[in-house]
Amino acid sequence: MEKKGTTQGSINFKGQVADLSGEVHLLPCAVKYDGPSSVSDYFKPKSTRLEVEGLSVKEAHFRGRKLQGATISIPDGYSGFVVGKKNLGKQKDANSSEENLNCWEMNAKFKNITYWNHDNLPSQDDAFLCSFHWLSVAKSVSF
Repeated sequence: MEKKGTTQGSINFKGQVADLSGEVHLLPCAVKYDGPSSVSDYFKPKSTRLEVEGLSVKEAHFRGRKLQGATISIPDGYSGFVVGKKNLGKQKDANSSEENLNCWEMNAKFKNITYWNHDNLPSQDDAFLCSFHWLSVAKSVSF
């Protein structure tokens, strides 16, 4: 049976890519700009020497707002990647009608990420940290 509106995709894993460990940040906002920027000239996180629930707290300011965050390692057995989407347009194969074929390309890798909160200190209860618990659950669940 033919499925309409299905999407196929692939990820191209390059051999050598930049290692951005220590430079990847998850901000609590949306930035509607995707061009070049001198981020390191303006975004300057610093240590607060404060530790909360085993997390070393950092502080930074973004567009005048104070952010508090922590750097965490990607769990063992997993990797973080920065990928860029390449739309290859519409292609037709023998088994289906025209479908969107999306290709993603690995641009960089990272082993840790700094996540930021607006109004709260980092906590083990933050949704971002809790999302990593799913990785251990997913290993034991069969789909």
